[in-house]
Amino acid sequence: MRSDLMKKGIEKAPHRSLFKAMGYTQDELERPLIGIANSANEIIPGHIHLDKISEAVKAGIRISGGTPIEFSTIGVCDGIAMNHPGMRYSLASRELIADSVEIMAMAHPFDGLVLIPNCDKVIPGMLMAAMRLNIPAVLISGGPMLAGRRNKEAVDLISVFEGVGACKAGQMSREELQELEECACPGCGSCAGMFTANSMNCLAEALGLALPGNGTIPAVSAARIRLAKVAGMKVMELVALDSRPSDIATAMAFENAMAVDMALGCSTNTVLHVPAIAHEAGIGLNLDLFNVISARTPHLCSMRPGGTHYMEDLHSAGGVQAVMKELSTKDLIHLDAMTVTGKSVGGNLATARVLDEEVIRSVENPYHEEGGIAILYGNLAPEGAVVKQSAVAPEMLQRKGRARVFESETEAAEAILDSAIKPGDIVVIRYEGPKGGPGMQEMLTPTAAIMGMGLGRDVALITDGRFSGGTQGAAIGHISPEGAVGGPICLVQEGDEIVVDIPNKKLQLLVDESTLAQRKSEWSPPEPRIKRGYLARYAHLVTSGAKGAVLSDGPAQGNNP
Repeated sequence: MRSDLMKKGIEKAPHRSLFKAMGYTQDELERPLIGIANSANEIIPGHIHLDKISEAVKAGIRISGGTPIEFSTIGVCDGIAMNHPGMRYSLASRELIADSVEIMAMAHPFDGLVLIPNCDKVIPGMLMAAMRLNIPAVLISGGPMLAGRRNKEAVDLISVFEGVGACKAGQMSREELQELEECACPGCGSCAGMFTANSMNCLAEALGLALPGNGTIPAVSAARIRLAKVAGMKVMELVALDSRPSDIATAMAFENAMAVDMALGCSTNTVLHVPAIAHEAGIGLNLDLFNVISARTPHLCSMRPGGTHYMEDLHSAGGVQAVMKELSTKDLIHLDAMTVTGKSVGGNLATARVLDEEVIRSVENPYHEEGGIAILYGNLAPEGAVVKQSAVAPEMLQRKGRARVFESETEAAEAILDSAIKPGDIVVIRYEGPKGGPGMQEMLTPTAAIMGMGLGRDVALITDGRFSGGTQGAAIGHISPEGAVGGPICLVQEGDEIVVDIPNKKLQLLVDESTLAQRKSEWSPPEPRIKRGYLARYAHLVTSGAKGAVLSDGPAQGNNP
């Protein structure tokens, strides 16, 4: 066993003595030692209950003859960090989470791992660590929040963000906004729509590294506790078989995850996280592959924020497994890929079925013929930009507009809420990329303000930053190269015409090349916003959003033995 490195033999008597100082018996030390990476804390609604998930996981490990050993990781609540300097730390936290799990599992060589995340950067951070470490591992999330209820209307966190814009526009009173804030988030769990956290929990399931049901079983359900116990038992089976993440998360598995991404209409942040996880596995995912898979994969689920259905609806309709079963009828899923259940994807899908054909439509009757995400290219985004096309109003799919240029998210949000943005404008927010931000802030406040003020069918927003999974509308992010390194977005001037053509995957600045060359010769990079501490180091090391914003000096060249 791997854990023998810290517990077996006469020379490890001091090590055993330290274990016994914590109350471990000799019997417990002779069993496989399973590390539990738990991101429980009291600042994220999706994590407040993870102590209960961990206890259930421990029970499952003990049932199957193992000894669970829990340790912690950090986590950022994107909603609470939104629209202030704290948001710069959100994406950057992903690398620290991956590193911290690596450190704990290498310093204390566990025989297997159970990963307990629930929100945006924690899920991909833990999956990156699992691929890097390549020891038997299962991910079990805390599950999605239920939708709130305001009178008879289902609501969620995005309803509140958009309510701010509606209040500013005089379409909602402050009393109504306060009433909404009281009921939109009714309890624990990752926010109730197909935002980034739930997108990644669903994709972990599709990737095969989490059990069926991981993405959709509600946080408050007893079924979530039962699934956590099964996760504890399954990791013991993986340890016995020496079944590792690299055996499961193959190129086929990543294609499965991307197909599910398209069918569900997941967050644009998956275009950062899925390549970053694949990078740790030594698998290169070119951005063009997202367009290839999107072109052949129908959009089957109309989930919040672009649609009307919530995670609880998707679960009742059959969940991720039912979506995969429907995709498999058109050979869009690799059925031979293995999963942590010990069965292939095809084996898992044998009993799956769609229970509500409005929530999970058939491949013959999709919401859209193409998948939920598109990658755009053009002289504004030579290395690509990302849009959640399933959440764009039809009249905004092709649009020519005038640039309104802002050097930060804060400036843009103030202008939108002060009614300075008019129909036909294209809001340009630059210097918010991985290096320039630094940290690639989410832009939920300006996009929600656009929607809340009734401009969602008239105004587009483009940025080298990124968007919340809760964003809807013509919001185009991850423009690469970013402005801070001299990408073309830094050359846009107030009033320039920009063409957005989502069906043809184009993003074009209508300025001639000689003018752009003159502007480039006069351009100089902005002063770094952060000059010391973690973010300064992060800005120095982080790569382009087109490469998943991974760190340039990370190992990520394969798996540890």
